[in-house]
Amino acid sequence: MLRVISPILGAAFLAAFAASVVAQPKTFTPRDESPEEFAAAPGREETFYTCTACHNFKLVAQQGMNRRQWEEILTLMNEKHGMPALEGKDRETILGYLEAAYPQTAPAAGGWQNPFSNR
Repeated sequence: MLRVISPILGAAFLAAFAASVVAQPKTFTPRDESPEEFAAAPGREETFYTCTACHNFKLVAQQGMNRRQWEEILTLMNEKHGMPALEGKDRETILGYLEAAYPQTAPAAGGWQNPFSNR
């Protein structure tokens, strides 16, 4: 009986191993983005190409911050992540676009509500 089971187990093991090698996860390929997909305002292209040198633009578009917060983020990226310094007109153009296109959003009425509280 062992002579019959051993080849069956060996074949099952080989099939499982082969399936795991073939079923390797696909590598991540980022989707191409273009400036036209995002809010139209002066400075869109400059901002898009400056930001996408390091990360996708959807990361930027989902933030929603006021001008001071955008300024702090640019400074943080410069100091902590080695982003080239933006100065003068370039910095003003990018801050102007971010402030106009992705402003800070107001929290829901009454702020955050715990969905499990009895109110």
